[in-house]
Amino acid sequence: MTDVSVSAPAKSATAPSPVAPALTATAERRRYDRSIIEGPLRSAVWKIAWPTMLTNIIGGMQGIVDHILVGHLVGYKGNAAIGDAWQIFLIVIAFISSLFIGMGVLVARFAGAGDEEKVDRVVYQAFLTAVGISLLVMAPIGWFASPVLLDLVNAAPQVKAEALPFLRIMFVASVGMMVFFMLGGALRAAGDARTPMILGIALTILNLVLNIVFIRGLGPIPALGTKGAAVGTCIASGSLMIYSLWKLWGGTWVVKFPRGEGYGPDWSIIRALFRFGLPSGIQGIAMNVGGTLMLAFIGSVAQGRAAQAAFAIGYSQLFSLITWTSVGLMGAAAAVAGQNLGAAQPERAEAAVHVAARYGIGGAVFIGLFFLLIPRQLLGVFGMSDPAVLEIGAQLLRVLSVSGLFITIALTYTGGLQGTGDTKSPLYISIVSQIVVPLGICAVIKETGTLQPLHIWIAILVGHVTRCTLSVVRFNQGKWRNIAVDMR
Repeated sequence: MTDVSVSAPAKSATAPSPVAPALTATAERRRYDRSIIEGPLRSAVWKIAWPTMLTNIIGGMQGIVDHILVGHLVGYKGNAAIGDAWQIFLIVIAFISSLFIGMGVLVARFAGAGDEEKVDRVVYQAFLTAVGISLLVMAPIGWFASPVLLDLVNAAPQVKAEALPFLRIMFVASVGMMVFFMLGGALRAAGDARTPMILGIALTILNLVLNIVFIRGLGPIPALGTKGAAVGTCIASGSLMIYSLWKLWGGTWVVKFPRGEGYGPDWSIIRALFRFGLPSGIQGIAMNVGGTLMLAFIGSVAQGRAAQAAFAIGYSQLFSLITWTSVGLMGAAAAVAGQNLGAAQPERAEAAVHVAARYGIGGAVFIGLFFLLIPRQLLGVFGMSDPAVLEIGAQLLRVLSVSGLFITIALTYTGGLQGTGDTKSPLYISIVSQIVVPLGICAVIKETGTLQPLHIWIAILVGHVTRCTLSVVRFNQGKWRNIAVDMR
């Protein structure tokens, strides 16, 4: 097996002509943005972060639009259905996205070292693996397992009737979404965050148009209600996938498909993707399993249906205004830290993560003020008018206004750990903070008294505080500095 470990670019044993180094350096500067490892750190972090945050915000708006349309046309049962279905579907996405975390670790290191050939090989193999898992594993298993998965979250019969077709469509036709996530991660890790932003905006606009058509109906197209949101999403992402494959083959982006090296699987690279990515995949599964089990606790309270609807809007949608920006900063921290570590600059990698965290705190404070001051008005945008739902939802948003500060710090330091190759520590931290702590609190209260929605919201807050604390402590230990990246 070929050892392709990252190191500083070696000098040629044979002295090249004076022109050759200049041409090589020019090509390298043209391919990768070297300001990430050479320029001011704040600018380097912001250059990756702001397009990613904007992409996440705009992309996330399509989910908000879905909820608004479904809330007004179907009712809050439809909101609960989409919330439950997405919570389940995200578990699967988290696992497949683990490949993209592993891909990002490799791409950032190789881009930082200026190794174009290895970058392209990693991207192509990540594409093959993601497509194979999407079509051969996720689609068939998801179709048959969807009813059981909805039972696990205590979905009410009316909610399950709306959620089942939505979830099955997403499982079967999700390959376009997987390729979009893969491509965005590859481009950002290589230093180009603007192209994923443009693609994300195009996807959102197309998805918005298609969802309006399929949810409401238009001409000969019948109104599909909740499942129309899934149809629109899958058609939009599939269309973008076709365009992206054309661009990757043409080689006009900072990452591209390699030519003339064979197009079958390269198991040495795929093993490296799993070695670095699998802990992140298990982490994502753990977090989303924790969320799914939390939905079960929410559904078990006296006002379970109202609490699930409030959670679907307050946490899955409105709280995403904080997590979208934080995930953008997480990606920026991972890319900048990974590239600088690949360029043998660990001090600069560490400083980049601290810069990203400071950006995140400012955004969380700003958005948290809206949660604190006008929670009912925010919920009303989604068609929430039921007094019980409004009361529980406002309670949730006030707690999340504080929780956002901790989760944004946790996510940026998670990005620093993952980007430098330490993908195991965030896994252990997530198991403790997203499963053991919040679910343990809910279980104890349920056994010793009467579980109320507020108890669940406080448990979520305690979990976020725990994750923040452990992530910062682990990153500051600095053990990520000695992680070697190779593909064997």
